[in-house]
Amino acid sequence: MLYKSQLISTSNHNNTQIKTPSYNYKFSFKYSMALIVNLPIGTPPQLQQMVLDTGSQLSWIQCHKKAPPTASFDPSLSSTFSILPCTHPLCKPRIPDFTLPTSCDQNRLCHYSYFYADGTYAEGNLVREKFTFSRSVSTPPLILGCATESTDPRGILGMNLGRLSFAHQSKITKFSYCVPTRQTRPGISPTGSFYLGNNPNSKGFRYVGMLTFSKSQRMPNLDPLAYTIPMQGIRIGGKKLSISPAVFRADAGGSGQTMVDSGSEFTYLVSDAYDKVRAEVVRAVGSRIKKGYVYGGVADMCFDGNAVEIGRLIGEMVFEFERGVEVVIPKERVLADVGGGVHCVGIGSSDKLGAASNIIGNFHQQNMWVEFDLLHRRIGFGRADCSRLAK
Repeated sequence: MLYKSQLISTSNHNNTQIKTPSYNYKFSFKYSMALIVNLPIGTPPQLQQMVLDTGSQLSWIQCHKKAPPTASFDPSLSSTFSILPCTHPLCKPRIPDFTLPTSCDQNRLCHYSYFYADGTYAEGNLVREKFTFSRSVSTPPLILGCATESTDPRGILGMNLGRLSFAHQSKITKFSYCVPTRQTRPGISPTGSFYLGNNPNSKGFRYVGMLTFSKSQRMPNLDPLAYTIPMQGIRIGGKKLSISPAVFRADAGGSGQTMVDSGSEFTYLVSDAYDKVRAEVVRAVGSRIKKGYVYGGVADMCFDGNAVEIGRLIGEMVFEFERGVEVVIPKERVLADVGGGVHCVGIGSSDKLGAASNIIGNFHQQNMWVEFDLLHRRIGFGRADCSRLAK
């Protein structure tokens, strides 16, 4: 648990003192196409907008001097800020870490550059800084990126299984979030909930064991730091599609793993699964499909016209996991409003994305608790009315 003497609460039972870590903190986040949480960083704390991303490792904040100034972190105002020198082992790894390219800049400081699958990037210096949640609750100084150049106006809260992720560095044992349903009205971002530590709603969660990979299992297309779970199948409108469960698992080259990624908007499926899903959607509403239209270069199950009626024709969608655990997408939320009167099934082709894995994005995590239990290496799901819970 995070170090801070105030984090240990002592309770007196039969005159014996039991020490229990009490690191539990609840935040809210805004949901549009990403989960955007405001986190207090530095001493005294400066609120920083960060995208909650279970699919990446390094957390980074905006440190550029561009307007508006409120969006950027000012290191000169924090007494706990420090920049990593070039001599730090992370900057001179004996084995180059291709997931985090680092170099030495002209000031003998550690420089990083980070590129994401969707083409966005961030670069700047690696620094140490603490998250200060309250007067008595803060993290130790964590290694973060302090971006001077980036394509995104917000930072990233990296939450995967990597040793540099926020989850690992801060030594939390679990975290969870509840994604509210999307609003189609412009300018409206619904509010969701994000817990670091225990979630009081977890009694009703159903769990799926995570698949973990050893360092000896180096495969070119595998992300060993992702939250990988064994998907078994897909149902659409009550019909189970004829997709082999092997399609959802990593093959010898690492292709095909199924990961839960809060940083991805849509869900992506490898061709053996995507083609079957598309064939079933075409069978249900084929005549209405927007021919030759590919949203974002990845999704080609799109429609003009009445989304409610088309959703009713497709029916609910279910992702099946072991032990009877299911993620159910009701027919009202099968389609995403992509603007201009166009609606698309919220599933893209991994091949078109240039990815080798199946990715369950935040669009298919709406109105549901998703808990990442790092101690027991499992992921929990629980249905919820996320907008109401955040109030």
